[in-house]
Amino acid sequence: MKNLFIISLIFSATLNLIHAQSMLDEIDNEIPTEKALNAFKSTRVINSHSMEMLPYGALDFRILHRFDYISTGVDNFFGLDNARTMRLGLDYGILDNLSVGIGRSTYKKEIDGFARYRLLWQSKGKKSIPVSVVYTVGFVYQSQKNNIFSDPDVTANFSRRLSYYHQVIIGRKFSERFTLQLSPILVHSNYVENALDPNNLFALGLGTRYKITKRFAVLIDYTYPFNSFPFRPLNHPLSIGVDIETGGHVFQLHFSNSPGVTERAYIRDQNGDWFNGDIGFGFNISRLFQITHHKIEGL
Repeated sequence: MKNLFIISLIFSATLNLIHAQSMLDEIDNEIPTEKALNAFKSTRVINSHSMEMLPYGALDFRILHRFDYISTGVDNFFGLDNARTMRLGLDYGILDNLSVGIGRSTYKKEIDGFARYRLLWQSKGKKSIPVSVVYTVGFVYQSQKNNIFSDPDVTANFSRRLSYYHQVIIGRKFSERFTLQLSPILVHSNYVENALDPNNLFALGLGTRYKITKRFAVLIDYTYPFNSFPFRPLNHPLSIGVDIETGGHVFQLHFSNSPGVTERAYIRDQNGDWFNGDIGFGFNISRLFQITHHKIEGL
């Protein structure tokens, strides 16, 4: 009798544990996974890539425009008389976590392209992930015919015109108002004009967004180069602005000391000095078009 009593207690406890586990599983299944959306309103902070990705089937037509420096004075209407740089670009979301893009800018007639893949997507709930991680790889090709290099004896062949970059973006949307990201980046140029110039330039980017209202936010985009040129210290690229969302458009208005808009240009080339007024007004315009509404089977 004693053995039967012990067996019945063990059996009863086992049934209770199974029932409790079943209830926990049902609760877990009811908890949804909520992914972080709209950490940034654009796939660019200002110059640099953001942690935000294009959704599947979305085509993003982008215009990046930079005027001359304010320090050029009143005769040039504080830089607004001169269009220093303009870039036209198209980005496309192949998948929710994979996108590609291509563009051309007037600054040194650069042609650039990139691919981006989201390794982690910040989420909470059943599957909690604290940060988003996006890997970006791209190239920049200087297509201008003349005056690429200061040494006239150097042939500007295809290889010497090329630069590449690799970037890992680690970002978190801390609240509905505040987003912060860090983005270590390596920029490699096949050819440098001075032996002291590093072919590989390492830098760390910082991007942040603070939402003031539903459609208005403040942006800061800053990059710190670690191993810049010893004989020519670089002014670090810094851009400050706002973004304004109006339906399918996102407008960004900003001031920046960087005349270039590609990773090679704003990280490797010399930028203006904010304290000397070497900053220019600029704007970015993004227009989204939903090209594909249904995922292709097998993707």
